[in-house]
Amino acid sequence: MPEPGASVLPPTPPAHSPLFRAEQFVWLTARVLEQRLFAYHFLNGAADPVETALDAYRNEDGGYGHALEPDLRGPVSQPLHVGHALHVLDAVERCGGQRVDRVCRYLTSVSTPDGALPAVRTGQRGYPTAPFIPVVDDPPSSLLATGPVVGLLHRNEVWHAWLFRATDFCWQAVESLEKSHPYEIEAAVAFLDSAPDRPRAEAAADRLGRLVRDQRLAVLEPDNLDSYAVPTGYAQGEHHFPHDYARTPRSLARAWFTDDEMSRSLDHLAGEQQEDGGWPVRWRQWTPGILLEARPMVTIRALRTLRAYGRHIG
Repeated sequence: MPEPGASVLPPTPPAHSPLFRAEQFVWLTARVLEQRLFAYHFLNGAADPVETALDAYRNEDGGYGHALEPDLRGPVSQPLHVGHALHVLDAVERCGGQRVDRVCRYLTSVSTPDGALPAVRTGQRGYPTAPFIPVVDDPPSSLLATGPVVGLLHRNEVWHAWLFRATDFCWQAVESLEKSHPYEIEAAVAFLDSAPDRPRAEAAADRLGRLVRDQRLAVLEPDNLDSYAVPTGYAQGEHHFPHDYARTPRSLARAWFTDDEMSRSLDHLAGEQQEDGGWPVRWRQWTPGILLEARPMVTIRALRTLRAYGRHIG
């Protein structure tokens, strides 16, 4: 019998199941943070080790750096790193308290004049950075950086003065989108899924869904990829699918796609698992180390998406 207070490990996934293969891949390749996240999501792991691993990326200014987001190298805090950190804390239900208060103070200190976040601040200059992430002298407000952060804070019922103007920025940016691209739409969905004004969010999401279909920003027929153009600036093969917009059935973006379209999308996602057990990275790979760090993240996300839709993973 296990000793009192000892954690009870779940049954070992069947050999060669998607989860078993992914587990071997994670132990072989992942950073400590992703190892701890995998254990939390799929092996009854605790939240405390995830927080401890995340702390290694935290800076004294309340932000996060040290390549938490792999495409931004170097120690300096950046809004994109903070968004990544909040995703981790939300995943383990620890997105609150003094830690998040410090994060909000950091966000206040780096906001643009209209109260939003730039994607990358000038302090990144001099450190290795993905070529598709420009470092400019006067970085503009970015929905891609601001939307997910605001959405996660609202989702966790965080109250902080920074949220007022940042929320207003997100509404204005989302409701004025005309010509867009998949990552910006995903950021808008991250905001809308948790925005407090639900009728307004549902109306905005309905409009975005029509935009996504009209501009063919989602591959609805994975067996016919060649008929879908990749957005300008994206890598060859960097397509986006219904499951990329609607990570769970509860997302407002789920209503954009029929049951058949979502089923085909999930079939494609399941089929992307590679021989080594991991899922591929579709965005531009500018240095080999990024691929090693990013694939475990993508693998955990794929497993969570499949499980959220009731697909068998093992």
